[in-house]
Amino acid sequence: MTGSIAEAIPLEEQAIRLSPGDPGSWDYYFNMGIAHLLLSRLDEAIVWFEKARSPASGFPYSFLAAIYGLKGETEKAAANLAEAQRLFPDGRYSSIARRKAAAIGGPPGFWGAPKVVALFEATYFAGLRKTGMPEE
Repeated sequence: MTGSIAEAIPLEEQAIRLSPGDPGSWDYYFNMGIAHLLLSRLDEAIVWFEKARSPASGFPYSFLAAIYGLKGETEKAAANLAEAQRLFPDGRYSSIARRKAAAIGGPPGFWGAPKVVALFEATYFAGLRKTGMPEE
């Protein structure tokens, strides 16, 4: 989350190659999806977030919702957002403000360096807004 997004992709690919069958592989796929989303490679991001979906993680659903929102595919966006909300009934997907505050369970500043925060704003949060997620 420091801004070296394109440089992170080969490292995640290496982690995937080195850990075939790892039950935590969804996290590598998830990180690949984030990298491609932040680079505005929406179709590639979809592939990785689809792979990242697992009973262990509902996070990919909100990212898929955002991507489909950006692409204008409202039904897919709404279905993925509804699934994220179902898997996380704590309200983290009820508004943009709550989503930013939840920070995927990470530390404050999770969304990264200012350059990366701007990319999340232009992609992920813009997409969630297009799904109809309210600001507050």
